[in-house]
Amino acid sequence: MKARRQKRPMKETLMNYKDFIADPARSCAVVAHRGAWHGAPENSLAAIENAIAIGCEIVELDIRKSADGQLFLMHDDTLERVAGIDRDAETFTMAELQAIMLREDDGGEGRAVSDQCIPTLRQALEIIRGRIFADLDLKDRGLFPEVAACVREMGAAADVDLKTKVYTLADVEWVRAQKIDDVPFMGMARLTAENTGDALAVLAELSPFMCEIRFDSLETIAYHREAFAKAGMALWVNTLDQPGSGEWTDSAALANPDLIWGRLMDAGISVIQTDQPAALKSYIRARQA
Repeated sequence: MKARRQKRPMKETLMNYKDFIADPARSCAVVAHRGAWHGAPENSLAAIENAIAIGCEIVELDIRKSADGQLFLMHDDTLERVAGIDRDAETFTMAELQAIMLREDDGGEGRAVSDQCIPTLRQALEIIRGRIFADLDLKDRGLFPEVAACVREMGAAADVDLKTKVYTLADVEWVRAQKIDDVPFMGMARLTAENTGDALAVLAELSPFMCEIRFDSLETIAYHREAFAKAGMALWVNTLDQPGSGEWTDSAALANPDLIWGRLMDAGISVIQTDQPAALKSYIRARQA
């Protein structure tokens, strides 16, 4: 079943992803992790529509490749959590995948079966183009060229990002070899008090418009705030309830948003990925009031 199509605010429709992120007047951007999946299956077309309806600026989508070479949306290796099928997702053809109905929300036992099937990347790009930006998280970074070709064909090259870890000069050379200059590139890095200068020097080789970071302490980020700004690189942080988030989790933010989301924004974080996009959007609006 097709998800209902919500309109995107006109001022954002007229701006491409890189220009939007570089806009000094914008508020903190909200990234809906696997779509806004409360009330719709994760990585579904309905979850993308939910993110648009909430007013999220970015939706994060996971990309895999089917047995017959089609790009589709799915996070896990298997379909066990999202559909109750204990088999690797990439062993199915796209026709087989689209015959499978997803469980509601983030899946798992006890979740009802929805009316949403597993979407292709093309179907997702048709929805996001000109309406919301998309972070494409490739489960195999070897798919960079194929995904880039798909977004070009769909006229969505200015609406998405591709990303990978950039820790060394070897990583820099790998990214350059993918020839994706027309698709926004986001680096991924871990920053500490000891390595931030060196990490910035490596990232500068690619001049990413944004970097998804993990960090040792908020003081490290605040101390280097001017260096990030000089590099023209916005900072993206995840507050997901996952081990890599440390103390900066959605659960802690729901209990005390000032302590988590507020402190991140005050330190210079201008993009936050969350499983609670509606709550984060409400918090940002309240800060601006």
